[in-house]
Amino acid sequence: MNHHKHLQPPQYLIGIMSGTSCDAIDIAIIDIYNHKLVHFSEYPMPVELRESCLRIAKPGFDEIDQLGSLDRALAMAFAQAVAIALKEANILSQQILAIGSHGQTIRHRPQGMSGSHPFTLQIGCAATLAEQTKITVVSDFRSRDIAAGGEGAPLVPFAHQTLFANHANTTAILNIGGIANITILNSDGSVQGFDTGPGNMVMDALILELSDGRHAYDKNGDLASAGQVCQALLDTLLQHPFIHQKPPKSTGREAFGKDIVDRLLAWHGISDADRMATACALTTQSIVKQLVFFKELPKRWLVCGGGVFNVQLMQMLSHALAPAEVKSTQQAGVPPEAVEAISFALLAQQTLLGRNNTLAEVTGAQHAVCGGQITPSNNWLQVSQWLYDIIAKEH
Repeated sequence: MNHHKHLQPPQYLIGIMSGTSCDAIDIAIIDIYNHKLVHFSEYPMPVELRESCLRIAKPGFDEIDQLGSLDRALAMAFAQAVAIALKEANILSQQILAIGSHGQTIRHRPQGMSGSHPFTLQIGCAATLAEQTKITVVSDFRSRDIAAGGEGAPLVPFAHQTLFANHANTTAILNIGGIANITILNSDGSVQGFDTGPGNMVMDALILELSDGRHAYDKNGDLASAGQVCQALLDTLLQHPFIHQKPPKSTGREAFGKDIVDRLLAWHGISDADRMATACALTTQSIVKQLVFFKELPKRWLVCGGGVFNVQLMQMLSHALAPAEVKSTQQAGVPPEAVEAISFALLAQQTLLGRNNTLAEVTGAQHAVCGGQITPSNNWLQVSQWLYDIIAKEH
């Protein structure tokens, strides 16, 4: 007798993203069938967890006990955020097919350390998340790409293709999180994608220093807009080797951390507003300097991530990238703050189907892979039924 028939088919997927700056947990709930966003929430990362993440992300701090405990604590925070989002969206957990959880990156070494294997490490224990939510979890999206010789990043270009492809014109999707990354959807259907360098990371770290910890970011870019860019300082910062490295390439906190901020702080004869304007220009110019690697110049740029709310940064970008138009992804119907969380929900759907969800031409891997580890939970029977139905339809 077939009991499977009575299972309610799941309708939604959840994507969870916690970015380089570990300041928030983003939860996106999307429709499985048309990939439309149903609900999005952003929850502040509990302060003690944020401090632990930033501490453990600093090379040199290698305390395994702290790591193991933080891995579980983060997953508990993710699970709590999922529970609140479901309640706000008025959706039952039984209606969710799976959770795609990116986790918190605490180390990204795509080149390895001298003579050692490359690796990337995200924490936020999938088993704990599956136990707490009773929903199947897909996690650890980057490791398989690294195993295939790739950088493990960026992964979102695969999802950008689904969300924004418009083959008439070349479009660039610019995600400005802690680190900025770019996806170029060329008019011939080919895709390019790579990290460009610092997004908000240098600006955020700078304002934290300048305000003695009172401000975590330069709201609207107000301080930057009050200053003048110091060209000599900008020129030295733009010599950073990553900015000139040919793609495929990815970077993280390790490359654009304390030393850049220290150089901004140590420069004599300029005001704090000038320092911030220069940090803002560093983000802008490190993006502009990537144009030499583009196959086609984009007619339009769609910007997402926290950087889209920095008015001064958006103005600098518009000016530097003219005559191309620079708009928020909201113009294409996708809220800019939700793009990454949506992306990991889309990637998780592919993982469950055993389909490739990376672009080898973007990550530099030998071939595209199906990235992600699956942790079955109480709804695994529903997941199996969903898979069976799709496979039966295709054959």
